[in-house]
Amino acid sequence: MHQHILAAPQQFLGFSLGGLEYGLDYAAVQELKAYSSLERFSNDGGIIGGVALSRGVVMPVVDLRVAFTAERSLPKPGLDVIVVRVSAGIVGVVVERVTGVVRLRPEQVAPLPGASGEADYLIGLGIMKDRRMILIDIDRLMSLAPSEDARVA
Repeated sequence: MHQHILAAPQQFLGFSLGGLEYGLDYAAVQELKAYSSLERFSNDGGIIGGVALSRGVVMPVVDLRVAFTAERSLPKPGLDVIVVRVSAGIVGVVVERVTGVVRLRPEQVAPLPGASGEADYLIGLGIMKDRRMILIDIDRLMSLAPSEDARVA
């Protein structure tokens, strides 16, 4: 018998990175912003892409393009920033594009094939009619300490 990963229906905010669609718990989302609208203090092109100001709050900016893909360029216009609340505080997460909110029932989430035990931030694979979404636990992901040249997935 298949064991469900979710205990109850849950909403996820979808976003794209490197041609794949990912999702994070919509309850963690504080706001969505265009990258170009952020008042940035620094930007180094790494996973921790500097700090920015949003609604009077200074927050670190994490570029998930660097963490999940081979993308090493500085952010360009058209990127989106998902401002999330995690246990460590407020964080801006740079993604290629926000794709929308989906509601998934427990039976629509399966274990992620090939996921290692080291990637405990991966919740599973959301399966909808014509879409597949890799679900991540944004709080766990943001608690990882980045190594010098690390990619998380």
